[in-house]
This record gives sequence, structure tokens and C-alpha cells, in this order.
Amino acid sequence: MRSFKRIALLCGMGVLLAPAAWAENWQVAKDKDGITVSLSEVAGSQYKAYRGVTVIKAPLAKVKALQEDVAGACAWIHECESQKLLKHEGDQTWTYSRFNTPPLVTPRDSVMLVTTTQQADGSLLRTLEEKPDYLPAEKGFVRVAKVEGFWKLVPKGDSTEVTYQVHTEPGGSVPSWLANKFVVDAPFNTLQALRERAEKP
Repeated sequence: MRSFKRIALLCGMGVLLAPAAWAENWQVAKDKDGITVSLSEVAGSQYKAYRGVTVIKAPLAKVKALQEDVAGACAWIHECESQKLLKHEGDQTWTYSRFNTPPLVTPRDSVMLVTTTQQADGSLLRTLEEKPDYLPAEKGFVRVAKVEGFWKLVPKGDSTEVTYQVHTEPGGSVPSWLANKFVVDAPFNTLQALRERAEKP
């Protein structure tokens, strides 16, 4: 079913294949309002990986539907300006996103390949991989150079445990203060906003 394959980017700025290969020593950076954000150094990178975990009091199907609304998902993805579906083929979806940045920092855009897999235990895994050369560069934007990560949705009765893990190479020059703030704010704000929408009656 085509709608099943339509997936939101994950904001941002977000492949499970072997996460231990690039992030191992997780340390909690924020634990608030039922959302835990942990960070890990990544060998060869100046940017940390982040992982956010929360439990949403809504069935997996509802959380999944919010993610599959590619354009609408921009409303809950941290600093997302706009997002659209580029292509759908089998279990793979390509999306294009633009992100807001502070003054004096060039806005970023991203082309993401999202691969969806239904697990035997009923959980849903969506791996995220940046494809920077999929589209030509856009004037006024710096293309995100690399994203590796995943969304994992695990049914817990009438609730859903959501894990959002990502490592990003943002491309261009990014001040360290902004990078350090982003890796905490991105998972926390994204999960908080997603949960708020999913738990609405």
C-alpha cells in the first residue's frame, strides 16, 4: 500500500545497519518530561550522535501515520522549514527537506533515503541515509553531507516506544555551540512534538 511507504524524514537530521560501529559510549544529556536524550562520540567526526527515546500513549498505527505524512511531518520535526516526497519505490522512499538555521548560518537542505522494514515482533524500523547527490545543489542552501540513523517504533500495548537515533555531518561550516545545541534539541523537540500530536484524541 503506497501510503504505508510514505515516510517523514526524520529531521531531521537522521542507518541502523551497525550503530555500534559509529556510536558506542552513550551518555545521558537530558532526561525530562518522559524523554531521554543520550549522546555519543563518533570516531573521525567532530559531531556527536544523538539518541532520543520516549513512550507515546498512542497505538503504533497512529504514530506511523504521522510519519507517513511527509509534508505534514515538517510541523513536528525540529527546525524543519519544508518537506516533500521525491520518489517511492518498494520499501524505499526519498524525501527532500529544508531546515531553518540561526542568523549568519546558511540554511541546510537534505535528501534522505528512508527504508522501512516491518519486524517479526510487530515493531517498525525506518533507516535513514543521506543521499546528497540525488538532487543538484539548491541556491542559498548547503546540502547536508551525511546522515546515518533510524526510527524504531515498538508496540507496547496501547502505547508505542519510539527511538530516534542519528549521526549527522551538516556540511559547510557550523559553529560548535550550534552543533552542541542541535544534538540535544533535535531529538528532544522532535519527539516532544510528535508525542503531542499522536496523543491528541
